Amino acid sequence: MKKLFIIFFALVLFTPAYAASPTTYKSYDSALKQLKVSAESREGYVRTKFKHWITISRTGQVGCDSRKSVIIDEALVKPTINKGCVLSGGKWLSVYDNVEVTDAGKLDVDHMVPLAEAWDSGASTWTDLKRQQYANDMVDPTHLIAVTGSSNRSKSDQDPADWLPVFKNYHCTYLANWIQIKIRWSLTIDAAELKALKDNTAQCPKPKIVIIPLTS
Repeated sequence: MKKLFIIFFALVLFTPAYAASPTTYKSYDSALKQLKVSAESREGYVRTKFKHWITISRTGQVGCDSRKSVIIDEALVKPTINKGCVLSGGKWLSVYDNVEVTDAGKLDVDHMVPLAEAWDSGASTWTDLKRQQYANDMVDPTHLIAVTGSSNRSKSDQDPADWLPVFKNYHCTYLANWIQIKIRWSLTIDAAELKALKDNTAQCPKPKIVIIPLTS
């Protein structure tokens, strides 16, 4: 009996906990209800408080940072990865403006919810480590996106109340991804942002918003 108890105790103690399953929302309304509406503040924001483009160790991507890794992952035709993660060749589609790109040097990697917007809506209270995790998140494939530099500069740090991609066919996907990231990171939205999200998704088909649990 004592031996059985020891075996049971060992199983409980050393069996790893399974990660929580993703949560899926199939309507914009149900997803938006998960978000707290709150005024935003940019007081104290400095971009360097989000350590971004850290080196990512991935097979075949030696010496590549998270920015280059996103560019490689999103390529329609994979580039050649040269020493120092210098990329040559490849082809991409920038979904913000529906522009085909064949030079990786003309791509920016955008945070779907910009760093400044994240700061405004909750990240100001995070630890440096959590902000680093946010700035380099490649677990959620919607978090970082390779687009033309001009479209990224056009967006800057604006939310959907002030900016949407020029390629209108991407609007619904863009808004679903925005909501998904805000929920995943427990970020708030302000009143104007909520109105814009509701108004601009009114005619969108039903989304599939998948919230991947954060890992500590």
